[in-house]
Amino acid sequence: MKLHAQAPSNLNTVTGYGPDHIDVNRLRHAGALVLTPDGPVEAWDAGAIDQLQAVHFAAILAHKPELVLIGTGPTQRFLPPTITLPLAQARIGFEVMDSAAACRTFNILVAEGRRVVAAFVAATPGEPHA
Repeated sequence: MKLHAQAPSNLNTVTGYGPDHIDVNRLRHAGALVLTPDGPVEAWDAGAIDQLQAVHFAAILAHKPELVLIGTGPTQRFLPPTITLPLAQARIGFEVMDSAAACRTFNILVAEGRRVVAAFVAATPGEPHA
């Protein structure tokens, strides 16, 4: 699906997404990634949802977000509290949602000027997409 940018052009905007990619400012990215409003798109060493551990949130905390969106792929998959404990301990709000919803929500929050970080896990081969 393609999205139209509403945020200022100097900020990152998700311009499209699919089951195995996310387009940021019209550039396609695959695999697990971390997205901030104003920095480069970063590879996230988290890999797939089943490989996610609490230590993977250190890269996200370094951005000092006020809110973290966790895109879990084509379907929403809740995470055990032990995995998201670093966010809770840092008093950072977070939402877990499917990656399509995380893309749309990221754009809305960036347009509002919020300090949001989106973290997307890699697509799991063979996982059905919505």
